[in-house]
Amino acid sequence: MGTTQLESVPEPKYWHLKTVLTEALDSEFSVGQVLPNERDLAARFGVARATLRQALEQLELEGRLQRRRGVGTTVAPPRMGVAVDSEQHGWPGAPGDAWQPVDCTSAVPSAAVAGLLGIDRDARVFTVRRSRVTHGQPVAAELLHIPDASVPELSAIDAPSGAARARAVLRELQRLPLEGREQAVELGSAGAEDARELDRLPGSPVLVVTTRFCAEGRTAAVSVATYRADTCRLTFGASGGVEIHHEPGARAS
Repeated sequence: MGTTQLESVPEPKYWHLKTVLTEALDSEFSVGQVLPNERDLAARFGVARATLRQALEQLELEGRLQRRRGVGTTVAPPRMGVAVDSEQHGWPGAPGDAWQPVDCTSAVPSAAVAGLLGIDRDARVFTVRRSRVTHGQPVAAELLHIPDASVPELSAIDAPSGAARARAVLRELQRLPLEGREQAVELGSAGAEDARELDRLPGSPVLVVTTRFCAEGRTAAVSVATYRADTCRLTFGASGGVEIHHEPGARAS
C-alpha cells in the first residue's frame, strides 16, 4: 500500500507541546495547583503564546486542566463517576433520579425547541431546570422541555412556582406510559448560563446529552443536559445506556 497524505504531515507544534506539558503535569504539579501564567509558560518552553493556548485548550478538553474564575488554570482532579442513564430507564423525576429540580417556566418555545418536540411555535411548553451535584461539585445542568399537551391535567394552584412547580410538572408527566427514548451525545461549549451554573468560564468544553422521551406515538419531552467535559468520562454499556465512569489516571480517547 502507498503512503497516505496524512502520514507525511508533521505533528503540529501545539500537539508536541501538549505531550511535554502532560509530562510536566505528571511530574511537577499536584491536583488543584495553579499553573504559572501564559507568559512564563511560553518562555519556559520556548513557544509562542498562541501555540501554548492551543496546547492548554487541548489539555482542558481532555480533563487535565481547569480554568477557574478568579484563580486561573489549575490541575484538574480525576473525572468523577456520574450515571447519565438510570437502570430503570424511566421518566425524569422517578425514584432514583439524581437530578434536583430548580425552577420551572412556561412560555412559547424557540424554533429549536419546537423542532425537537415536533410541535407548533404557538404551543406552550414547560421548561424544567434541574441541576446535578457530585461530591459538592456541580457537574451538570439540564433543561427539560415538556409541551402542555403532555401534562394536560396540571393545576396552577398545585404548582405555584419554583422547584414545587417543577416537581408537579414531573409528577404529571409520569402519568404517561413511556414507550421509549433516544439519546445523542455531542461535544459543545458552555454558554453564559451553563457556565454560571457549572462554575466554568464561557466557552469551556462541555458534553451535551439530548434525550427524546416518547409516549402515545409522539415526543412527550426532550431533555438537554450539559455536563462538564473536564469532570465526566462517557462510556456506553451493553444495554445501550450511557454512563460516566471514574477511572483514576484514565485519559479521554
